[in-house]
Amino acid sequence: MQIAPYLSFDGQCAEAFRFYEKILGGKNLFIMRMGDSPVAKDVPNDSHDRIMHASLEIGNTRLMGADGPSGRDVAPRGFCVSLHVEGTAEAERLFAALGDGGNVDMPMQETFWARRFGMCTDRFGIPWMINCEKPV
Repeated sequence: MQIAPYLSFDGQCAEAFRFYEKILGGKNLFIMRMGDSPVAKDVPNDSHDRIMHASLEIGNTRLMGADGPSGRDVAPRGFCVSLHVEGTAEAERLFAALGDGGNVDMPMQETFWARRFGMCTDRFGIPWMINCEKPV
């Protein structure tokens, strides 16, 4: 079994996934717009550019998402996408990139369990935790 986060956006899904592809080193980015889907004729014209489904491979995991129906966006709550990395430099890089234009919820710092840990919400409204654990 694999668990894959499925993120919801309000018109910024394509931009967000291209950003995640770049900073997270993803591959095989798939984006289908509602207007290019088999149900395009049933989609209002002003929603044709919205994303029906996006998928990005990152290592051995997959990040997925879509634009919700126009005007029905709900802010994410009750979760964070958690990234676990090996080195402190990579933790700092990811934190800076994801936090750029967003909000820092907990500054990147050493904790009792991690060489580096920080929490931020990116400019697309998605909450992230970056963790670089201490050796056991």
